[in-house]
Amino acid sequence: VQLQASGGGLVQAGGSLRLSCAASGRTFRTITMAWFRQAPGKEREFVAAYRRTGTIHYVDSVKGRFTISRDIAKSTVYLEMNSLRHEDTAVYYCAADTSGVILSQLRDPGEYEYWGQGTLVTVSS
Repeated sequence: VQLQASGGGLVQAGGSLRLSCAASGRTFRTITMAWFRQAPGKEREFVAAYRRTGTIHYVDSVKGRFTISRDIAKSTVYLEMNSLRHEDTAVYYCAADTSGVILSQLRDPGEYEYWGQGTLVTVSS
């Protein structure tokens, strides 16, 4: 599976951005797609996931502000980010799991076999 992420940039606090991640090489319906982020000096953090079962999960800090969605026809997953805060500043990565990650391990980056190249989101305060 190849992943190509895009959409990062510089935005003021309170603003919005939409990240995209296009997948190829595998039937999209069989993949769990997720977004992680990594701020300078911090570990990679789970943000959101769209499981192949169709369920959606978020880290508490983004609930109500971020929305993950997918377009099966385009094999693309999106992360709509609203009400951005300075603490959302990070490199955002999309990830794919093809082996059926279970719910309890959904937030573990080690469970994902494929990663996009990362896209930088900078939120100015």
